[in-house]
Order: sequence, then structure tokens, then C-alpha cells
Amino acid sequence: MELRQLRTFEAVVVHHTVTDAAVALGLAPSSVSEQLRTLERSLGTALFERTPRGMAPTPAGRRLLPWARRLLDQAEQARREVVAARPELRLGALETVAATHAPRVLARLAERRPDLDVSLHTDAARDGLLGAVAAGTLEAAMILDTAGPLGELGFDLPPVRLDHLDLEDVPLALVAAPDHPLGAASALRRADLDGRRLLVNAPACSFRLAGDQLFGPGVDRVRTGGVAVTRACAERGLGMALLPEFAVREQLAAGSLVRLRLASPPRPLHLRLVWRADREAVPGIREVLYAAAHPA
Repeated sequence: MELRQLRTFEAVVVHHTVTDAAVALGLAPSSVSEQLRTLERSLGTALFERTPRGMAPTPAGRRLLPWARRLLDQAEQARREVVAARPELRLGALETVAATHAPRVLARLAERRPDLDVSLHTDAARDGLLGAVAAGTLEAAMILDTAGPLGELGFDLPPVRLDHLDLEDVPLALVAAPDHPLGAASALRRADLDGRRLLVNAPACSFRLAGDQLFGPGVDRVRTGGVAVTRACAERGLGMALLPEFAVREQLAAGSLVRLRLASPPRPLHLRLVWRADREAVPGIREVLYAAAHPA
């Protein structure tokens, strides 16, 4: 059982297919398949089964998964200690919140652990961040979710046990141009919005998922793009938009957008720090949790 085989095994668990794991590892699919076969032969048991959603770990594969990450982490820690390398922590963040929420976490980390090299990695997609945390290429990531268990907003989780910490609320606002037909109404209910145009991003977007829970199927969803594009389209009168308050605060103050007043205001999303439960021993993880939980 070799470290490279364990790394390959873990990549297939996270990415569900040999092809996608090969892309992530920079290997040929044939090399990934051969490493898996060799690992299964050395252990004398099958580690994967094929399902309609791709390759899923067998019970033996699920038992191996935490051991694989533990051994890979220990090997990396040994390498760093031998070469006297500074400990490194790789923190991921959604691009939507990276500029507004990540800097204070990084500042407190720099204050509390000046010996720690922290790198910030941003991604427009939550799945990319969760996959990187699951694969061990990120120690932790900041994502958006709703109250309750991880993934309650409606997104899929990778096949590893993740822990999370709620950092702070991210309030939402339903906004539109000042001349919107509902702009002067009050106590709007879901039925009042039926047939209205709701500007949205991709189906996996946190704000779109929040809108799906809030409005149901009655509104007409119009694909626009990210927060900045959706906000600009709303200012031009192209429809309503459910966006984070921090992204529309200036426009509301200037009057280029108005808040549509709902009888039941949208629940805030939660900014959550997510990490693999079996990686808490990695240097710096606890410092991230402490810094994130006590923002400046």
C-alpha cells in the first residue's frame, strides 16, 4: 500500500469517476485504474462499486478513507519537519464572500500564528471548494448555507464526514428597480410574486437555492450571472433579485434599487467554515476555527 495509491483512491472517492480523478491528479485514466487495482489486490478486497452516479466506496472503502487521509497528512507533516518547512494552511472561500469576510480571518491568523503560512484560494463554485476540502487540497473553506445540518440549503455533500462552524449571518434582500410594479407594495406574499421575473445565477448558486426555498416554482427564473451582473440587471428593471444585503447596500441608499417588502422576510444565510472531521490535527486548523469564531 503506497501513498500515491492512497492519494488516487481518495481522488476517486471525491470525484466519483476515474476520468475526473485523473484530471484532478494530472494522471492518465489508465494509471488511476491500475493504481486502484493494485491497491485492491494488496488489501484483498474491493474498494469501489459502480452506481448510477459513478463509483462509490464499498464498506471497506469507507473504512479506508479516514486512514488514507491520516496517512497522507502524517507523510506531509513528516516531510515538513525533515526539511524544516513552515506549516501551511490552505483556506478556501467563495468568491462572493472572499473580499468581505475572509480578510478578518486572515488578519487574526497572522496575529495569533505568525509562523503559519496561510494561503487563500477562491472559487465561484461551492462544489469545487467542498471537493478540495474532501480531497485534502484545502484544510478548510468558507461557504454559504442555511440553518440546520450542513447542506440544508439544498446542495450535495462529498462522501466524507465534514464538520462545520457557523461564523455569522449573511442577510438577504429582495430588490428591484424603483419603478417595479411591486415596489410600493407591502407585506407581499408568495402568491403576489407568481409570474414575476426573478433574476438568478446558476442552479447551484447559494442565493438561487435560497430563492428556490423562499418562492417555490411560481416565479419565472431568468438566468443572468453572478452578483454584480444580477444587481445591474435589477437596476435596469429587468426583474427582481434576491441578493446579499452587503452587495446592494449602496444601491438601496442611492435609490437605484428598492427593497420589496415581504410578509415573511427571507431568512439570512449562514457563513460556515467547513473542514474534514478527520483532519483536525493538521497544524493551524484550530487556529482558523478560533480566529473565524471571534471576528475583529
